[in-house]
Amino acid sequence: MSSTSTNPIAAAPAPHIDEPVAPAAGTEQHGARAHSDGGWDTGKGIPVQTRSERFRSADLDAFPTVTGREVNWKFAPLAKLQPILAGGLDGSAYPFLARQSDGADVEWVRSDDPRVGSAGLPEDRAAAAAWSARDAVLAITVKATEAHEFLTLTRSDFGSQPRAAHTVITAEPHAQGIVVIDNRGSALLSENVEIVVRDGARLTVVSLQDWDDDAVHVSTQFAEVGRDAFLKHVVVSLGGSVVRVNPSTHLGAQGADTEMYGVYFADAGQYIEQQVYVNHDAPNTRGRVNYKGALQGDGAHTVWIGDVLIGRTGDGTDSYEQNRNLVLTDGTRADSIPNLEIETGNIEGAGHASATGRFDDEQLFYLQARGIPEEEARRLVVLGFLVEVIQKIGAPELEERLIAAVEQELTAGRSTVAAPQVGA
Repeated sequence: MSSTSTNPIAAAPAPHIDEPVAPAAGTEQHGARAHSDGGWDTGKGIPVQTRSERFRSADLDAFPTVTGREVNWKFAPLAKLQPILAGGLDGSAYPFLARQSDGADVEWVRSDDPRVGSAGLPEDRAAAAAWSARDAVLAITVKATEAHEFLTLTRSDFGSQPRAAHTVITAEPHAQGIVVIDNRGSALLSENVEIVVRDGARLTVVSLQDWDDDAVHVSTQFAEVGRDAFLKHVVVSLGGSVVRVNPSTHLGAQGADTEMYGVYFADAGQYIEQQVYVNHDAPNTRGRVNYKGALQGDGAHTVWIGDVLIGRTGDGTDSYEQNRNLVLTDGTRADSIPNLEIETGNIEGAGHASATGRFDDEQLFYLQARGIPEEEARRLVVLGFLVEVIQKIGAPELEERLIAAVEQELTAGRSTVAAPQVGA
């Protein structure tokens, strides 16, 4: 079933929601005192060391101007992001195309809808700017039916002006389904996506960034997973000038389970960033994080920061995160930073890994020894590297489209995909 929507909804003023600000100058934080040249409240002090203790607020004015020295902004190209960091975004309803089954609903709701804020609050200025600007919220509900529901939301008409968006995805208790947010066209967009997976539900959410070359997109995605519920979260970033998708999952109920996957391909001059966070905050939770990316072309830059926190109440946690990057040409840069915090020793297991490398000469030799030309051999190696993650989506039609998109990326950069010089 297909439908379009362009009708804005008059929104009531959103309530002011925030959490306590950082300690004032002269107070202690994690056993350390502020430096004499200024306290934590001035932005010159010791940063918060535990990921879960970051300041959160829905108020844009509660966040200082971004300078690029902040731990969560130090890699980002701020000049391109400045229009959406300044505030004053257009948060009205926008056109979209929805293809859905009968057990999934899509509707515009008011910004004071009780579902808003149920999964998380902004942790940075870009998310707060979008939260403050929203006039209407797109609510997606996956109902508990006997069928496995499927919904694709295509957004391709944001235009070139600074925009804000807010989406709330709710899976009812024991519901099963897949929600795909398919982003295309041009955009200068900051958005918040909330995902709530009720008890016993199984939900897959795919965030697909297939933007035009000039698009700038910042997406903060919060997930709350209920008791014995499962969330599969997949980020696919292929197009755009600057793409920054930061998903976080809170496993706050016993038996909550999440798998967070990502696949990305950066071309010359393209910046792709993902900051992933899994918070094991209840007993017997499970988390798996696996992000893979490829880079080709001068100035291609990717950033992956993975944070896993196993809290004091996370007994029986089973968690693992990894990031792999494949460098196809010289002139690229891949930053990969895995972080693991453990506050209880009573766990099943935890680990993290990160690697960035070039083509495996043995793989190429194996393929070429069987008569496959070098160019084709390289294409097969890249596809094999990325397809492992793409096939985790569980939607064959979408998987085929993404594999074709990766092949197109390789074809477009074929003239530059050559073996880097030794020692470069």
